[in-house]
Amino acid sequence: MSKQLSNVDRVYESLRQMAADFAFKPDQRINESELSKLLGASRTPLREALNRLVAEGFLTFQNNRGFFCRSLTPKYILDLYEARVAIECEALRLACRRAKDHEITALGDYLEQIEPDYESGSDPAEQLAMDEAFHLRLAQLSGNDELGRMLRNLNDRIRYIRLIDLKRLRDKTGKRVPGELSAHSRIFLALSGRDPAAAEAAMRGHIEKRREAATEAVQIAFSQLYVPQD
Repeated sequence: MSKQLSNVDRVYESLRQMAADFAFKPDQRINESELSKLLGASRTPLREALNRLVAEGFLTFQNNRGFFCRSLTPKYILDLYEARVAIECEALRLACRRAKDHEITALGDYLEQIEPDYESGSDPAEQLAMDEAFHLRLAQLSGNDELGRMLRNLNDRIRYIRLIDLKRLRDKTGKRVPGELSAHSRIFLALSGRDPAAAEAAMRGHIEKRREAATEAVQIAFSQLYVPQD
């Protein structure tokens, strides 16, 4: 039984990464026979893994047709951003009330440590990883494990588009104006002051600023998925 479970987990992790990276094109039907050969998995663990990914929103299932990759549309991305705003603002509101002083101090130390590299934006993938880590640490201060779990799921489903957006901004003037507090610092200052209204306003503005670029990012994603890259 334990071996069977480990096989399911192995197949699940591989498929989850493939789905997150759109190794399957949007709305593409999943060929289970090919996947079985590719992953060296029998039908049972493969089906279990696919069903888990349907439950998590990475894939869809149609009766009598099988499994499909999730869609990639501006509306889908906007829906994820709206869900992220709701989750993060509620987590931050709870954190303002529940977080211990030493936990807030530790978050401030972490922010100070990553801020120079984050603001430089030299490596979009590293910048995104630091951003996700900061926001997950904030969510953990809420004391609500479910909010953290939902945020991790959203991060994984939106990461592909967010990385495209960050790469697109790399050569533009998307950095903060010298002397201006970064969005993360504004969020942290509101948290440290235990001001839920200011914290929510800072968080909402931070997330929604990039949400507006979703349509263009989706268009770029399609060009990368369907047009051969030199």
